[in-house]
Amino acid sequence: MTLDREATRAGYDAIAAPYAAHFRDELAGAPLDRAVLGAFAELVDGDVLEVGSGPGGVAAHLHGLGVRVRGVDLSPAMVELARAEHPGIGFAVGDMAALDVADAALGGLVAWYSLIHVPAPELPAVLAEFRRVLVPGGRLLLGFQVGDDVSHHDEAFGQRVSLDFRRLQPDAVAALLDAAGFDVTARVLRAPEPDSRAAPVPQAALLARAR
Repeated sequence: MTLDREATRAGYDAIAAPYAAHFRDELAGAPLDRAVLGAFAELVDGDVLEVGSGPGGVAAHLHGLGVRVRGVDLSPAMVELARAEHPGIGFAVGDMAALDVADAALGGLVAWYSLIHVPAPELPAVLAEFRRVLVPGGRLLLGFQVGDDVSHHDEAFGQRVSLDFRRLQPDAVAALLDAAGFDVTARVLRAPEPDSRAAPVPQAALLARAR
């Protein structure tokens, strides 16, 4: 495991409980996000994996829409919380760069604000891994903060951490998806929700189909 992954795992282990409490109702105040997730739920066919599933809120929302979804997260503490909060959904510790999934085994994959922790040089390999586990025609949904900067945090929820939040540009992500074997089918770019607890920067979602 690289230093970045070790720091990310340790950081989220340290803040798992307050993070889960803070963002528990985030989707309730984000109608555009719910719309994007709803569109994904209608389009996808087959089993779905959410990578970077955290405390399980997005997976639970998709499950409520009838999606056969399970989650993986780098943080064991987050996985423990997700299992306790959403016992009807499977959650496991895992690394999005090396998924314990057979080739072409999934109909869909969601990375909802988890790519922001992947260093830029590693993004092509991670997206190639996403393509590996999807069937041709499988659906991919990415959510991320928009920008060109890296926001570094040494403290979060009163805990010492070392977390980098890498903002991304939709055009650059779309180009990486094309190179990895995806066709982008929709883009959503929105301003921050006024009452959101997330970073006050533009947010993007890309829907793509595996070639």
